[in-house]
Amino acid sequence: MESLPVITAVDGSDHSLKALEWALKAARARGTELLVVHVRTDHTKALPMLGSVPLMPPSAEEEVPVLTDVRDLLAGREDLPPVRYETVNGSPAAELVELSTRAQLLVLGSRGRGGFASLLLGSVSRASTARAACPVVVVPHTAGAEPDGPAPVVLGLAPDETSDVVMEFAFAEARRRGAALRIVTTYPVPLSTLALAGGYGNGTDAVHASEGPSIEADLREAQSHRLRPFTQRYPEVPVEQVVAASDAAGRLVVAAQNAGLLVVGRHRRRLSADSLLLGSAANAVLLHAHCPVAVIPPRSA
Repeated sequence: MESLPVITAVDGSDHSLKALEWALKAARARGTELLVVHVRTDHTKALPMLGSVPLMPPSAEEEVPVLTDVRDLLAGREDLPPVRYETVNGSPAAELVELSTRAQLLVLGSRGRGGFASLLLGSVSRASTARAACPVVVVPHTAGAEPDGPAPVVLGLAPDETSDVVMEFAFAEARRRGAALRIVTTYPVPLSTLALAGGYGNGTDAVHASEGPSIEADLREAQSHRLRPFTQRYPEVPVEQVVAASDAAGRLVVAAQNAGLLVVGRHRRRLSADSLLLGSAANAVLLHAHCPVAVIPPRSA
């Protein structure tokens, strides 16, 4: 796995260039190469109008301007990982999902050149996080500069649902960064809190206030039990455990305000293979988090 490259996609947009910078650091930290990919529309599949000359894709030797611009941008920079460039023809989402089968990490901007300014998450990023074979990091356009010290990594943990592969990714990433790992586990907001806020509970998505302390204690114990093998394997990673009565996505977004990376798991597919099944929490943090978000597929995906 470690010998596989980090892959990032560029299309000339500021969003993809921000993702490129993040991918360069990720590849360097992993000691692997960075594959910079540009996906061109497959002109051979376009039906020309009657009487027109069919459009043919440029030859393989002809580098597209987007990659030329990236080469120029990186020219003369020191401390770069090995960088390779590749152009493929086809649908961006489909091609990136295919490329993810030979990557250890896929890094994307939150939206590309074709996205509307009002869209927080582009269709390519959404499809890739839902279907990719490897972890996908989405770098939001609102992501700020890296802090001076190592910012914490945040992991959203449901003790009975989050897979070991998700936890392994979060711990390994925190160790690479020399950063603390903040573990966030939530449980439904008590009904009394909803009443004060003017909300209405239906008995299935909230708990009574009197049940809160016992649920929190049980969750903290379950959280510690799930973490024990990883804290033993990664003793150098400081761990901060958070258990809170809160909406999962909202609490994760708040916890990640000063984070370097937010890690969430992707649901196992329960529908068709083409389903965009991210889960509500993963989808919400992709829309609202201001730091990069890593979406980790289950091993059986």
